[in-house]
Amino acid sequence: MSEIKITTVKNKSDLMRFIKFQWEIYKNDPYWVPPLIMERKKILSKTKNPFFKQAEAEYFLAERDGKLVGCIAAIKNDVHLEHHKDNNGFFGFFECINDQKVANALFDEAKNWLQDKGLKGMLGPANPSSNDEWGMLYEGFDDSPRLMMTYNPKYYIDLSENYGMTKAKDLYAYKLENHKVTSSAKLKRVQQLARERYKLNISQLDMKNFKAELEKVKYVYNKAWAPNWGFIPMNDEQIDAMAKDLKPLAEPSLVLFGEIEGKLVGFALVVLDYNEIFKNMNGRLLPFNFIKLFTQKKKIKWARIITLGIIPEFQKKGLDSVFYWEILQRAQKLGIILGEASWILEDNDMMNRGANVMGGDKYKTYRIWKYDF
Repeated sequence: MSEIKITTVKNKSDLMRFIKFQWEIYKNDPYWVPPLIMERKKILSKTKNPFFKQAEAEYFLAERDGKLVGCIAAIKNDVHLEHHKDNNGFFGFFECINDQKVANALFDEAKNWLQDKGLKGMLGPANPSSNDEWGMLYEGFDDSPRLMMTYNPKYYIDLSENYGMTKAKDLYAYKLENHKVTSSAKLKRVQQLARERYKLNISQLDMKNFKAELEKVKYVYNKAWAPNWGFIPMNDEQIDAMAKDLKPLAEPSLVLFGEIEGKLVGFALVVLDYNEIFKNMNGRLLPFNFIKLFTQKKKIKWARIITLGIIPEFQKKGLDSVFYWEILQRAQKLGIILGEASWILEDNDMMNRGANVMGGDKYKTYRIWKYDF
């Protein structure tokens, strides 16, 4: 067997090979959704992605007999280290042929790079952090991923386990069927009681005052999710960048704010599953595929609940049920018949209970791996 050669991404040509290798891995996979190349370049850019102002990374390519057979990123996230103090780095953007030797060489390269940075372990996959694509698909391979969720061949699990990786945490995705949720007498009753007891007022995103609305998101985001495992605070620049990317895809009636006596207490972000459109774009948005975002929008039948956060002092009061009810009623008006609540930590009892109350079916699991040096 020929030698496996590992090199680093040094220029734009290397970066495109790094990105486009997915097309080789998934060329016969009916469930894969090609990433938008322009977005992939942006997220991997160490100058354009504000994430890298507080992080560093190296991108590796694996070749054998002159042919690309795998790629991986090693990531040192200073905000994670400051917040969690666990001395862990990350691996991400992992793609590999079904060959354990190639996988081992890539994992070793990421491990060695992180060790040289003084770290003692690695978590992943993170593309590039828990605020982006996070986790390896572990269960639920008979379906395409929803927007901003990961997808991978099933054999990646074996490649990871055989290397010696162990489970750090599982993340769940629940499938919600609109007709089941809206017919739930329990959810209807619980949300009505919570709404009346706490006088919760729900309003939707005002696109004309987008900048002011974004300040609300910033207020809730780092407060509501701070206690969660794997949480990494986002600064204003990162939230601004994410909002800029999502703004063209935003459906104002599905971006909700909750207030009690004028005080902001919660926020929900739901997006239409544009992956249903992206799937046939082959990674290219321009020059003409951009039009499909508008002409084919009404064909989308899925939506994804990306975030639903209640600030700590107002949690465990049933307020999340009000958000769920509002989301389902509004989605129905848009012709959305299916939803995904994702991702939810396996031990986030409050959110898992909420998904179950809605009659959600836990239909996908994503795994975060851990490897100690």
